[in-house]
Amino acid sequence: MISPVKQKVIGIDVSKDSLAVCFSLTNKLQHLEVSNDKAGFQKLVKQCGVDCLYVMEATGIYYLQLAYYLYEQGAQVFVVNPVIIKRFIQMHLGKGKSDKKDAQWIQRYGEQSQATSWQPEQPVIVECRQLEQVAEQLIKQRTMVINALEALKLQPVVSSLATKSLLQTLKMLDKQVKQIQEKLLETLEKAFAKELNLLTSIPGIGRKTAGMLLLFTGDFQKLDNYRQLIAKAGLSPREYTSGTSIRGKVRITKMGGSLIRSKLYVCSFSAKKSNAACKALYERLVAKGKNGKLALIAVCNKLLKQAFAIVKSGIPYHPNYMHISTPKP
Repeated sequence: MISPVKQKVIGIDVSKDSLAVCFSLTNKLQHLEVSNDKAGFQKLVKQCGVDCLYVMEATGIYYLQLAYYLYEQGAQVFVVNPVIIKRFIQMHLGKGKSDKKDAQWIQRYGEQSQATSWQPEQPVIVECRQLEQVAEQLIKQRTMVINALEALKLQPVVSSLATKSLLQTLKMLDKQVKQIQEKLLETLEKAFAKELNLLTSIPGIGRKTAGMLLLFTGDFQKLDNYRQLIAKAGLSPREYTSGTSIRGKVRITKMGGSLIRSKLYVCSFSAKKSNAACKALYERLVAKGKNGKLALIAVCNKLLKQAFAIVKSGIPYHPNYMHISTPKP
């Protein structure tokens, strides 16, 4: 963290084709709209310069080219979770919505907040994330084809050509998924051999899950403590109570990280048997009357805590060291 910024703050509302820009000039707000491409980026920098803070939301993939360009030009970039901007607007009772107004709110947030400079991730992480995303899309297509085949079989008359076509598509998808997943794991093993070996030393975590954790966390580089990792995965408990009358169930936040959550949940079944700390935690919670699903979610959290500690310390898992200390940031 750095102290509140003193330099000029540029708020940018990013959309697919355009950028709505807001900045202060001689204490008056100015607005600018440019295209979301290199020509627009050049116009933006020419107008505002690089000796300032550019603030934008992490809007899908549409902000990435702009963030990379500004970073390469030497400007300071601050990328904010859209939920944070939404809450900021609500807190200030903001009304109405337009690209121009959103840019103004983003600029205001940048002026009032402590900014952590954005930096691009390692190219190998970006490339592997793309492979992971394509594999997931192909798996979804594969599920659709399997469902189509099942539906076809239930009909009184079945076209042999339709069946053959779906089977060929299924075979092709299986081949592509296998190739991409093998390439993904191979790339990760070359780039992060040490980290993968550390993570797979944890009982319950296999190489695929270890690879997903490395991609999800960006090689754990931007995390200061395990609580940030648990929150990022959407596994933080969220309590809903008020006074003596409202006693809602404690649930997890489920904000982000759906893929890693589902993978960890599967891993928790093995971890509660083979991982000493996870086994003790699971049995203690069940003995207290907690349901099995809640206990397994706690095991997921324990796995993340272990993963963070082991990668940061460089010490492989050992059953006799249930509390691994991590260096203070």
